[in-house]
Amino acid sequence: MSMNKNLPWRSVWITGAGRGIGEALAILCAQQGLTVYASSRTVSELERLKNSCQSYPGTIVPTPLDITDPRQIEEVMQSWDKGAGLPELVILNAGTHDPFPAQAFSAQRCQRVFDINLQGTINCLDPVLKRMLQSNSGQVAVMASVAGYRGLPTAAAYGASKAALIHLCEALRLDLKDSKVTLQVINPGFVRTPLTDKNDFKMPALQEPEAAAGSILKGLLSKRFEIAFPGRFVYFLKLLRILPYSWYFRLIGKTVKT
Repeated sequence: MSMNKNLPWRSVWITGAGRGIGEALAILCAQQGLTVYASSRTVSELERLKNSCQSYPGTIVPTPLDITDPRQIEEVMQSWDKGAGLPELVILNAGTHDPFPAQAFSAQRCQRVFDINLQGTINCLDPVLKRMLQSNSGQVAVMASVAGYRGLPTAAAYGASKAALIHLCEALRLDLKDSKVTLQVINPGFVRTPLTDKNDFKMPALQEPEAAAGSILKGLLSKRFEIAFPGRFVYFLKLLRILPYSWYFRLIGKTVKT
């Protein structure tokens, strides 16, 4: 993606920035000249990210954070309140994936996925929306997934958490329609990351994180509600959403082997 000198933001906060899509987004934003507050639970990942971006016009500011701990989030918010303020752009990207079939179904494993993907995102969204609504400005994007469109094998916990995030964002977008706060949902297809490496099936239209980051940045600039990619794969999955259950289960059962 070519350099854009007219980006509408000066700073961005990205959660889950230590690896995968979050890391690629942080690098791209630093290349574009933004101040990037990069969050991850692993400090070494953030230091590595900062060092790799030293030659770029933007700056990586390591912001260690566990999104499942509201107290840590509040400390970060208060530091911004006392300083430069909340970044104009917030990308709530942090998440996890734990694939398992019904034969290994576990309430504990589901809870861990929900605590990070759903509740962790909500923990961040709460203080972010409060501040953006107070200033009547800002842009926030939530990382969901096309896996939230319909149920997929071994993705009961992951897909349910992402479906909940999509529903959450749809409702909030309606509530925010008369404000100047922009809320978007990001629904990527398969992207090569440490999380998708856990899948034991062939992933169609698999993208590299750098390509995904470019698609996300373009979508953020458009301010359309849903940022979904790659195009043909997304259209196919959206078609699946309207199929009767009998057709859907038969088709997925034949095409997705685990």
